[in-house]
Amino acid sequence: MKIHQERKSRQPRRKPWSRERLIHERAIALGLAIDTSTMEPTPDTLSFYVIYMSAHIDPRSVASYLSGICNKLEPYFPEVRANRGTLLVKRSLSGCHKRYGRAVKRKLPLARSLILTTIASIHPNSSHDDLLFAAMLCTGFCALMRLGELSVPDNVNIRDLRKCSRRSTVTLFHDGYEFDLPYHKADRFFEGNKIRILRRGELNPLPIFRQYISSRDKISRLNPFLWITVRNEIPTRAWFMKRLRRIEPDTQFAGQSMRAGGATAMAEDGFAPHLIQAAGRWASASGNRL
Repeated sequence: MKIHQERKSRQPRRKPWSRERLIHERAIALGLAIDTSTMEPTPDTLSFYVIYMSAHIDPRSVASYLSGICNKLEPYFPEVRANRGTLLVKRSLSGCHKRYGRAVKRKLPLARSLILTTIASIHPNSSHDDLLFAAMLCTGFCALMRLGELSVPDNVNIRDLRKCSRRSTVTLFHDGYEFDLPYHKADRFFEGNKIRILRRGELNPLPIFRQYISSRDKISRLNPFLWITVRNEIPTRAWFMKRLRRIEPDTQFAGQSMRAGGATAMAEDGFAPHLIQAAGRWASASGNRL
């Protein structure tokens, strides 16, 4: 039915809205009516959060954010974790993974041949920083270490020296060496681990490490940290990556490539998956995906 306006009407002619426009405008009006200061993390609220955020960032990150939200809100809303575990929130997140999910991009593993080439490039007159880089590279590869466990972040504000290995924990053997790792990603309580590197066939990082320790002690016996540059500073991530790019310019290789390459080499040598998981200090079987 059409509604005809009289010519003498004081109201101007207005364009009619579609049903979709009406629903959209009503949603805006209802949203403005919500008092955000008293909004509770109900299953509906968390589900809406998942839907909204997943449209803008990776759904895997949304799942991590939800864990952080629960951690912060639990003292004020004790039921928030139960709400997070409801079927509505789980299904919302699952659906967003299917709709917006993207393939995981992993760095390529370093080849064993590259480590052997680096070892062969070291000679008695090599500079201290060359020895440091070679020792870090071999140690990270053989012990399945993250770059963050061997260096400090470039951002000074987020550095934590409690995570840095110390020179006093080093022990040398006839066929290897060991030192303490105070903290790693899966160690939330700073329980620490003993890192032991032994010779495996032709891969023998001990001579490089001995050379580095000798050079390091000449630079400073007062600096307590294991890894130091010629400037008596702990190497940063940028310092290591700059030198890695000299021997491997392909950007598909990065700090994680040491850990991935070491795990791959252990698998090639016939080590069982549970031994690789233990060597890499993985809290789960995630190492099997490398």
